[in-house]
Amino acid sequence: MTTNTSYQLASAILLSAACGAFASDDLAKPVAPPLTPAPPAVERPHVDLAICLDISGSMDGLIDSAKARLWSIVNDLATAKPVPELRVALLTYGCDAYDPASGWVVVDSGLTEDLDLISQKLFALKTNGGTELVGRVVDKAARTLAWSSDSNALKVIVVAGNEGADQDTEIKYQVASKTAIERGILVNSIFCGAPTDPIAVAWGDVARLADGKFLCIDQSQGALVAETPFDKELAELSATINTTYLACGTAGREAARNQTEQDSNAAGLGGGVAAQRAVSKGSAVYDNRQWDLVDGCKEGVMKLEEIKDADLPEEMRGKTLEEKKAIVAGKQVEREKISKQVQALQVKREAFVAEAARKQASTQGASLDDALKQAIRDQATAKGMQFAAPAPVPAPQDSAVPSAPAKP
Repeated sequence: MTTNTSYQLASAILLSAACGAFASDDLAKPVAPPLTPAPPAVERPHVDLAICLDISGSMDGLIDSAKARLWSIVNDLATAKPVPELRVALLTYGCDAYDPASGWVVVDSGLTEDLDLISQKLFALKTNGGTELVGRVVDKAARTLAWSSDSNALKVIVVAGNEGADQDTEIKYQVASKTAIERGILVNSIFCGAPTDPIAVAWGDVARLADGKFLCIDQSQGALVAETPFDKELAELSATINTTYLACGTAGREAARNQTEQDSNAAGLGGGVAAQRAVSKGSAVYDNRQWDLVDGCKEGVMKLEEIKDADLPEEMRGKTLEEKKAIVAGKQVEREKISKQVQALQVKREAFVAEAARKQASTQGASLDDALKQAIRDQATAKGMQFAAPAPVPAPQDSAVPSAPAKP
């Protein structure tokens, strides 16, 4: 063997060892693209939001408003920089079917990043006349929910109702609000009525005593959401993005089923609500790390090598680890592409809605999301989050009146 031939052979052996000694049939196998991890350089702020709704007999409008406007409020938080990690809880009070010993208060869901679960709970609510104890529900939220331990987290209780806030003689609202703020939890109170109503005064105190915002809304104005020419395409993208989810285990399959069900619930309220939900699903705030392999692996709470084949989606069973990684990474790339399409359509949708509002010059009272978005924006800004100012809407032009000719 010549020296040159020996050198070439040695080089080939070293190259083979360095590359893992690929067999010829391995060259045809796809190499898994790397999963894109969450950006490590930016620590996302935490936002915990507990929504407390009066579901006594007169509050159908408030519940309808919450169903229709949930995604709008989520979408506004998704525009914050840095984008927060959002958890939402739902408590209801004032229902005769609830246990009187609890003050007719129920925690429908603790704090969770599963926004579809919150939507599911909202759509299951039914009104039933009862005693509305504001102090009891605020105290329950402040004391029993698993609030973030981050000292800079934004922690907010939102309590809404239309009866007197001072009916609770066991836990007065003054004490409940003090308990909340001592734990770093702000309380925003929403009175469903006119600010001139005498009982609005106590509702204002509920917020003032816990460094929160006091808001008055017309609950009947909250269920309608503007529709636009972009809504149909957004709804289609919402359905398409569901195909990028890889449900893990029995709980994951149930969550995926609920995802589709909440799409249907939103669509049942109109194209505008379905479009707003699509925008939420295309944002970083929509986080399903507990059941979706794409979110779970990206956030480091799931490891493919530790998951049993029986818990994987059918398309991933029996695959090698590298093949599984390739499937997850491919779904992530596909989801990010769809999300960009959703975000581009949202810009057009917002411009359309803003222009329509300018033309109509609506004199309706504030809706639930109108009232809450600005309040939470202000509170998030105080925690260091930033929101871009909305693009200015051009002033109306009267085409019937010609402009004056330029002077010579």
